[in-house]
Amino acid sequence: MKKRELINLGLPQGDALRAAVEACAAHRPERDAAREGIRRVLENPQAASEDPIWGGVARALLGPGAAALRRTPAPLNIWGRVGEDIDQPSVDQARRACELPISVAAALMPDAHVGYGLPIGGVLATRGAVIPYAVGVDIACRMKVTVLDLSVDLLGSEAGRDRLTDAIETETRFGMGAAFGGGRGGRKREHAVMDDDWAVSPVTARVKGKAHAQLGSSGSGNHFVEFGVLTVSEADAHSPLGLGAGSYLALMSHSGSRGAGAAVCDHHSRIAMDAHPELDKQHKHLAWLDLGSEAGREYWEAMNLMGRYASANHACIHHHIAEHLGAEVIAGVENHHNFAWEERHVVDGVEETLIVHRKGATPAGAGVLGVIPGSMADPAFIVVGRDGAGSLSSASHGAGRVMSRTAAKNTFRWPAVRELLKERGVTVISAGIDENPGVYKDIRRVIAQQADLVRPVARFDPKLVKMAPDGEKAED
Repeated sequence: MKKRELINLGLPQGDALRAAVEACAAHRPERDAAREGIRRVLENPQAASEDPIWGGVARALLGPGAAALRRTPAPLNIWGRVGEDIDQPSVDQARRACELPISVAAALMPDAHVGYGLPIGGVLATRGAVIPYAVGVDIACRMKVTVLDLSVDLLGSEAGRDRLTDAIETETRFGMGAAFGGGRGGRKREHAVMDDDWAVSPVTARVKGKAHAQLGSSGSGNHFVEFGVLTVSEADAHSPLGLGAGSYLALMSHSGSRGAGAAVCDHHSRIAMDAHPELDKQHKHLAWLDLGSEAGREYWEAMNLMGRYASANHACIHHHIAEHLGAEVIAGVENHHNFAWEERHVVDGVEETLIVHRKGATPAGAGVLGVIPGSMADPAFIVVGRDGAGSLSSASHGAGRVMSRTAAKNTFRWPAVRELLKERGVTVISAGIDENPGVYKDIRRVIAQQADLVRPVARFDPKLVKMAPDGEKAED
């Protein structure tokens, strides 16, 4: 519909008219349906504030300071025992997300712990809107496992470990600001992602150079690159992973979109919060962008670019390490979290398109492969999704923390941690004490608590671990 038609229906000039034009452009309703929708909004904007098409118009009419929350929160399903496996503050965060007018359904995974806006391990489905902080700061952070045609015996000898260590330390970088190019940094990595359109938003255009320099690096915090033994049982020899029963040398990495992703999150989160001054202090980090708006479309394009960039980041790490070792890749799997997907789900018996945010949660649709890590001394599992009811096709993204980084630094000391690592046959090249195994939940218990969501088909036991050096500031 044209602006003049909308004005003739009674819409005032300003935010409400702009929201109506954007809704028409995004959803393309038939003329009669559009007229009826606008009339309903004008008659009762409060009742229409949750409408998937016209909600933005209704909220614009209500204006700043109007009640923006649902009268009845969206349903929340939880995996794990509250108070035992999952702390109450994480549950409270998830429930606040369910109060948003755009929220449809939510789920909390057994690795959940408090984050900004949506808890880590939180899944939230919305209609027609995306929440930058429900995606997260490290957009499209992901896991990747590559199985190599090298013998696991390399991990059992000093010469073998030295060879693998040299490959890691030569072919990737760790720490805040870690990058390639210039000085001792080595040549910048090349990947087709740098030929994508980085002008999809002002912030991606601005950070393209930094992103290129950081391509192939691993950052800090809980990011790592490690070698280990991947074990496939006889029972799982015919899984989608495509490997026969046996033990294999495998490379596993965890990192995301580095400084570029953080800049995209910061920029668009500020825009979202400015657009929703009606949200109180407890909800402000859940501010959203309508996908029919220019800002919403811009963030969506930037987020998807960061997804491709994060994948390229891992591709560079694995390619260069395999090439350094003269190894061939015989199998692999990767998945990302900290992202929003447009998916079809059934709500109240009706299938519809929703925006599914997985902040620290793994896609787990039927037959989908994923990687769920434990800690530097505990196994990771390659899993196949089961599309568990009520989970929005999701599972945990790891074991989940049980304490903050500050608490970890005040609680643990390296001599005791090294004894544990020695018992489990793990060599740590470098890492912070705030990433030691004691700060994480028991991954075996976490996997067991989501047996209806995923089925493990292989186990990865870490043996040679590289993280940012102790004392490095976390950026996750």
